[in-house]
Amino acid sequence: MVKSMKLAPIFDPAVRKPAPKPIQVDLQKAFLAVTAAWVLALVVVTVLLALDMCGIRPLVVCVAGTVIGILMLTWEHFHRWDYRRLGR
Repeated sequence: MVKSMKLAPIFDPAVRKPAPKPIQVDLQKAFLAVTAAWVLALVVVTVLLALDMCGIRPLVVCVAGTVIGILMLTWEHFHRWDYRRLGR
């Protein structure tokens, strides 16, 4: 039976390419950027809500995104050493 080159790594693990090393990412910058975007969206939606141009649901979504972003920044602060050690 002839194996396709695309299926060869599935049948024979020895022909697999080595996995690339993970890149080190500064999670604080990533979480801060996303949280800032949610805060900006929250401000825009609040203004639109004050002008009666949108409903309450977008406001709830923006508040949830902001709260999750703050929680992720808190998590990053307490686990910074762990994930930086693993990224080396």
